[in-house]
Formats: sequence, structure tokens, C-alpha cells
Amino acid sequence: MAKVFVVAACLEALTWAGLLVGMFLKYVTETTDVGVRIFGALHGGMFLVYIVIAITAAVILRWRWWVAILALLAAIPPLVTVPLEMWMRRRGHLAASRVSA
Repeated sequence: MAKVFVVAACLEALTWAGLLVGMFLKYVTETTDVGVRIFGALHGGMFLVYIVIAITAAVILRWRWWVAILALLAAIPPLVTVPLEMWMRRRGHLAASRVSA
């Protein structure tokens, strides 16, 4: 489950970055809105997938309640899921040993 969470966190951040680039192109340079149309849909879907995976990981990996809340809140500001994942890895929240047989 930890690997699935890591992939979801990275994809959530990647789609956020794509949406930010798309918004820059649409609203600042006023050249195209294709990036917003594509990455808006991708990010919206990935956001929902990330939330489901974060809740599932919290249960399976037995995170404390505040770690689960951090994982959910990290999806709101741009690109925060990646540093959160790195912090969780360092603190052992993604270790397989957290799951008992």
C-alpha cells in the first residue's frame, strides 16, 4: 500500500504542476486554454484518487489520526504531497513493518 500511496502522491503533484502551467498559459500569456482543460480534468480525477488512497493507506498502515489528516490536507496546496511523502518515508509511516500479519 505504501508504494501505491507514493505513486498517487507523485501523480497528484504532477497533475497540479500541469494545471498551474495551464493556468499560466491561459491567464497570464493568454495564449491557450488547452492545458487547463486537460490538466484540470486530470488533476480533479487524481485528487479524488489520492484522497481514497490516502484514507486506505491510513487504515492499512495504521497511521495516527493526525498523520492521516496531514495526508488529506497535503492535497490542497500545490505540490505538497511530494514533500509530505518524503517526510512520511523518513518518519517510518510508509514502512511495511507498520502492518501486522
